[in-house]
Amino acid sequence: MITKGIRGAITAEENSTESIRSATVELLSKMLEANHISDLDKISHIIFTTTNDLNAAFPAKFARLELGFNDIAMMCFHELDVPNSINLCIRVLIVLNCEEDFKPQFVYLKGASNLRK
Repeated sequence: MITKGIRGAITAEENSTESIRSATVELLSKMLEANHISDLDKISHIIFTTTNDLNAAFPAKFARLELGFNDIAMMCFHELDVPNSINLCIRVLIVLNCEEDFKPQFVYLKGASNLRK
């Protein structure tokens, strides 16, 4: 087995607990589905970043509460504050233990779809 990263991003509607919860659950659900991940034990760890305008809640909290990611190491950070960059954005890196031929499917939703055309 080897380790590969799966990237994803989504924009939230606003800086609120509910908006961060909704965006996080939607993004992680789509990432799991697109990459056919049903065995959470294969996930090594997850890194979340948010733009500086999102600070109402930790995205990792909702991965635990709503998706059962209880035994997965997760950390949350803020992105660099680059001028003219996307706002209200949650980015995710899922680090997965997988077979060598696994091809990660990256997922970019809502306003974050502009990040990868």
